[in-house]
Amino acid sequence: MSELMVLGFENEAAAEDFGATLSQLQKDMIVQLQDAAMVVRDEDGKPHVKHDTRLVGAGALGGAFWGMLFGLIFLMPFLGLAIGAGLGALFGKLGKTGIDKQVLEQMGDAVPPGKAGWFLLIGQMTEDKFLTAVQGTNARLVRSNLSHEQEEELKKAFGTEKHTAD
Repeated sequence: MSELMVLGFENEAAAEDFGATLSQLQKDMIVQLQDAAMVVRDEDGKPHVKHDTRLVGAGALGGAFWGMLFGLIFLMPFLGLAIGAGLGALFGKLGKTGIDKQVLEQMGDAVPPGKAGWFLLIGQMTEDKFLTAVQGTNARLVRSNLSHEQEEELKKAFGTEKHTAD
């Protein structure tokens, strides 16, 4: 079972500091990241993504996955009714993943304008040790567990599923 986790920090420096902590947690085998991206939101709310290739391979899931997720999380309130039908169809697909609109809103609220955060797709972790490391950071934490099937549906919804040769 994978977990999609968001950690919101007061500023970019605090998020960058936690990036070093994440790197150490991974080296100590406390967490196994499938993918990770740091997001910094400017005062106008526009997200700026920093995909950290030190933590995971270059583009493990690809920019399409994070771009689509961040678009839904951060841009959705500003898009208006003009593309409501398109978002409705995408939320229909997301319904299959177990991630609902309320969770997406909580993830967006964890990283408000002027703040920064980490978005993590976690394969495995030693939960108590990981959460102890997070506790000292004053990060806002939002979590959503994903079964293997839900993770695959999420990748399909965002068009980032990996195809394997038979």
